[in-house]
Amino acid sequence: MIVCSSVDTLDLSALIRAGDAVVCSQGLAEPVTLTRALVAQRKTIGPISLFIGPTYSDSFKAGHGDSIAFKSYCGTARNAPLQAAGVLDVVPAHYSDLPRLFARGIFPADVVLLTLSEPDEHGRFNLGLVNDYVIDAARRARVVIAEISDRLPWVHGAELPDDIQPHVVVRTSRDPIYMPRKEPGDASQQDRAIAQLVASLIPDGATLELGIGTLPDLVLHALHDHRDIGIHSGVLGDGVADLMERGVINNARKLNFRGVSVAGLLMGSRRLLDFAHRNSSVFLAAPSETHDIGVLRAIPHFIAINGAIEVDLTGQVNAESVDGKYVGAVGGQVDFVRGANNSPGGRSIMLLPSTARNGTVSRIVFRLHGSVVTTPRSDVDIVVTEWGIAELRGKSLRERAAALTAIAHPDFREQLGRQVHETGALQMS
Repeated sequence: MIVCSSVDTLDLSALIRAGDAVVCSQGLAEPVTLTRALVAQRKTIGPISLFIGPTYSDSFKAGHGDSIAFKSYCGTARNAPLQAAGVLDVVPAHYSDLPRLFARGIFPADVVLLTLSEPDEHGRFNLGLVNDYVIDAARRARVVIAEISDRLPWVHGAELPDDIQPHVVVRTSRDPIYMPRKEPGDASQQDRAIAQLVASLIPDGATLELGIGTLPDLVLHALHDHRDIGIHSGVLGDGVADLMERGVINNARKLNFRGVSVAGLLMGSRRLLDFAHRNSSVFLAAPSETHDIGVLRAIPHFIAINGAIEVDLTGQVNAESVDGKYVGAVGGQVDFVRGANNSPGGRSIMLLPSTARNGTVSRIVFRLHGSVVTTPRSDVDIVVTEWGIAELRGKSLRERAAALTAIAHPDFREQLGRQVHETGALQMS
C-alpha cells in the first residue's frame, strides 16, 4: 500500500489509464480530495468513464465531459446539471441490482475511488458513510485508491472487507459533505398536511423505509407520539436520529436486528455522523440486506414511504423525469414497494404535493404523457397528497380514477373528471 501524505504528490495518470472505467463512492462518501484531483488531471490521464451515484459536492462540471464520460443510476442532486448538459448517461436500474451488475462485470470497474475512516484497533478500515455497490466494484478493480479522513465516523456494518485493500491512500483531515437541515417549523402547510396523513397510516411497532428531505423528515416529526418504531431503509438521516434519541424509534419489535436501525447510507448533518459513530444501535448494511425483497417481505408491518413526481389516474408512478429531463431515479423505490406489499401487515405509500409550479400544474394527471413509469400501477398501494389518501390496491381502473381525482387539487378535479368521462376509465392505457 502506497501512502501519500498530500494529494499534491498523487499522480493519477500513473494509476488510471486512458479508457479505464472508474467508479466513485456516492453521496456524502464521495472522496472529494480524489475527485477534484481526477478532474484537474483528466486531460493528462486521457478519456475515461466515471460511474457516480448522487453527488453533493461541486467536483463535477459539465465542462469535464471533454474527457470524462459520466454514468449514473440517478439524475438527482448535482447530477441534474450534468444530465441536462448531455454529459451524464443514466442507467435505469433497481438499486438492488447494482451490486450484481458490478459483480458480474456488466458494469466495468478498473479503478475505484472511495473514502475510508481511520482503521480501528484491529487495523480494519471502515467506509464510514456507506455500505453499497462500491464493495463489489472494488473486488473487480485493478486499482483501489482511498482517501482516509480522520473526520469520518466509524459505523457498525461498514467495515471494509478483508479481501479488499487499497493500493494507494491519501490521508486528509477533510470534513465530509454535510446535508443542510430544515427545521419542521419552516415547512409549508401543504407539506405538514401530507406528513400528518402519512403518519396516520403508520401503526405502533411498524418498521419504516423512507428517504431524506422535507417530507420524510416531517413524517418522522409527526410520529413523536408513536411507540416502538423500527427502521430498515436505504438511507438514514437526521430525522431518524432525533426519534432514536427520543425513544420513539427503538426497533424493539423487529425479528432481526432488534434494537438496531438498519440503512445503507448516512445522509445528514455533522450531528448525524457524530450520533452514528460507534453507535451499536446503527448498522450500515449492504443492498443485499437493505433492498432484497426476500429480506423485506419477512419484516412484519414493513411500511415503505416513497416520493413521486406525478401519478396518473390508473396509479402509474413517475419518479424519474420532468418535462423530458431526467431528475430522479428508479433507485430502491420498486424494491421497497414490492417488499412492503408482501410483508405481513405491510403497506407501501407514495406521497406527493397535489400541484407543482406554484399551483399551476397538477401532479395527479390523466396519463403520464411523455413520462416514464417508475412503479407500475399493479404495484401501487396507497397515494397521499395534502387533500387525502387514495387506497388503490385491488381497485378497478374506474375506482382508481375516482379515488385519485378525489385527492387532486380542487382546481383540477373537474378537468380530470371530464377526461375520464370523455375517454372512459376502462379504456385508459
